Amino acid sequence: MAARRYPRLCRLLAGLGGAASLVLLISLYTAGSEVQVLSELTFFPLWRREKPLYKLDVNWPLIPFAGQTFCVAVDDVNGLVYVGQRGDENVPKVVVYTEDGYFLQAWNASIEMPHGIFVLNTPNATSVWITDVGTGEYGHTIKQYSPSGELLQVIGTAGRAGSGTNPLQFDQPAEIFVEESGDIYIVDGDGGLNNRLVKLTPDFKTLWLHGENGSGTAQFNIPHSVTVDAVGRVWVADRANWRIQAFQKTTGEWLGCWNSCFTQDGPSSVRLTPDQRYMIVAHINIDRVSILAAPPVGSIEDCVVMDTIQLASEVKPHLVDVSKKTGAIYVAEIGAQQVQKYVPLY
Repeated sequence: MAARRYPRLCRLLAGLGGAASLVLLISLYTAGSEVQVLSELTFFPLWRREKPLYKLDVNWPLIPFAGQTFCVAVDDVNGLVYVGQRGDENVPKVVVYTEDGYFLQAWNASIEMPHGIFVLNTPNATSVWITDVGTGEYGHTIKQYSPSGELLQVIGTAGRAGSGTNPLQFDQPAEIFVEESGDIYIVDGDGGLNNRLVKLTPDFKTLWLHGENGSGTAQFNIPHSVTVDAVGRVWVADRANWRIQAFQKTTGEWLGCWNSCFTQDGPSSVRLTPDQRYMIVAHINIDRVSILAAPPVGSIEDCVVMDTIQLASEVKPHLVDVSKKTGAIYVAEIGAQQVQKYVPLY
């Protein structure tokens, strides 16, 4: 009966320890309102937990980075971590580490300014996808590479910003997510002409898109990160609107949005843990990573912050990724010029 009457409360209690749950229940009894107490807990849950959900791996990586680290992607099948970075001509655009922290290789093939990075593992191959927000001859594109840096394909019109769908054009595409089926989701608009979410077929034909600038339903203001959950929902970090929006992956239907968790800064990155239990969100302007309770199947409900990782001042966490094998979170930090690894404790 309690689970039906107070679904959000039960989700929150499930993630808290015994003492913290008791404190919350006493508060609820005193206030007489689930809504009142949950609103107070939205962004300050840390003191109510008996222990944190994640711990920093202080030994990762073993060799530091040379440039500004904008993005990170985990190849959990092969135990590798790909990092996109920027800097002068001596700084390689992509560096590859093992999940143990050892430097493996670097490459620089036809990339101007990497922004987002994604690793796709299929039974036949592994590929690395990078969004390039440069304004030169290689920019405004998304590129697919082999693990060794061989350029395989280019999506978009190189060197030309635009909003077209035939041929495809982008302007500062922020991030890409590719399903094993080959279906592609792109958030296009890191401050350029476009503010849109685009779904493409494996051969780059447009299936559906949402592309209006604004703060209304299915509108965006700097759509910065995208991920797809196990039940077919597409989640978009709508950064400048301080919210996360959700869409049905087959039809593109708008399902709802979360904004109550974002009272201090908008989300710059969104990923899910391997068990789909938590949603990992970065906040670039307040140097924080939030761990949200993942929404239940068949409902969006309200977002609940289960824990936070407060980073040092001005490290500026930009984009994150999560290992499907170990559950470790990797955080690409522009200000600190590093990627930090956090291992799960739950």
